Amino acid sequence: MDTGSDLIWFPCSKNYQCINCSTYHNTAKIKSFIPNLSSSSKLLACLNPKCALLHQKIQCPDCSLGSKNCTRGCPLYKIVYGSGTTIGIPLSETLHLPTRRVPDFLVGCSVRSTHQPAAGIAGLGRGPASLPSQLAVKKFSYCLLSRLFDDTNKSSSVVLVGGKDSIKKTKGVSYTPFVKNPEVPKKPFSTYYYVGLRRINVGGRRVKIPYRYLRPDKNGSGGTMVDSGTTFTLMAHEVFERVTGELEKQMKGYKRAEEAETLTTLRPCYNFSGIETPEFPSVTFHFKGGAEMALPLENYVAPAGGKVLCFTILSDNGPVISSGPSIILGSFQMQNYHVEYDLQNERFGFKQQECN
Repeated sequence: MDTGSDLIWFPCSKNYQCINCSTYHNTAKIKSFIPNLSSSSKLLACLNPKCALLHQKIQCPDCSLGSKNCTRGCPLYKIVYGSGTTIGIPLSETLHLPTRRVPDFLVGCSVRSTHQPAAGIAGLGRGPASLPSQLAVKKFSYCLLSRLFDDTNKSSSVVLVGGKDSIKKTKGVSYTPFVKNPEVPKKPFSTYYYVGLRRINVGGRRVKIPYRYLRPDKNGSGGTMVDSGTTFTLMAHEVFERVTGELEKQMKGYKRAEEAETLTTLRPCYNFSGIETPEFPSVTFHFKGGAEMALPLENYVAPAGGKVLCFTILSDNGPVISSGPSIILGSFQMQNYHVEYDLQNERFGFKQQECN
């Protein structure tokens, strides 16, 4: 479930290749979908309007608009993610939901992927090929289980809302308006959900972050996006150094666990041997409109063996992010939060709650 991309795709064909792909928990080996064995699966024609949802500048040589004799198929898609790629064939399929059957639904029949989830991806981004866009829903939400349940069969749900119910404000939810996406020709920027992160406090002290990192410019640099497909929140190097600098300043009395930092690539890590109740400074995100996300400790600290605890926000490791958001809010930081994308009212909402 990825709010940072659009297409819904899955492993497809008998010869599907998945290089360095990950399978989570004790899931049985994922089987590929075979389109020829499906009575509802259809290849998309090049002139099919749904083909244009994937290809911004679609060209169909030898096919005139309205032609019934055009046999050219919709071109292969290639999607580039932060950690890998997938390539495949666009299909029309029938989507079955608990209360609705959706024919002629665009999906991706991926034949080759690198560094992707073994079962595929459901894109919930802003683009026209995403699940919310194709269903024309006005609001969707999810509540991610604590990572403490990783070794169980418990799972989270996505709730899709349309009609009159989409107008209502959800009780107890704090809202911040979506920030307008930068008008950059490159496709990914129009997909992202940008929010107005205004301030980060560590231990009650405000971290001084240059304004250029907090607001996307016309070239798509800077700003904050929410991305369920990113695990740990990712920050531009300079932002990360300022946040961890304040954290380290307030943790001076504790011993750094440098070996754990090397092994996990997380930092800073601290060894709390002999300390019954270790204390980390609080971390709070302040958003435009007054919404505040005061993270529970388990949402920004993780055990790394023994009595070692590590900070679970990452740096992009570069001197400066040259293009793209400066801060990507990841799923680890949203555990046990009701998270809501109110598309009708152009706002992002959240409230802390048990998702189990």
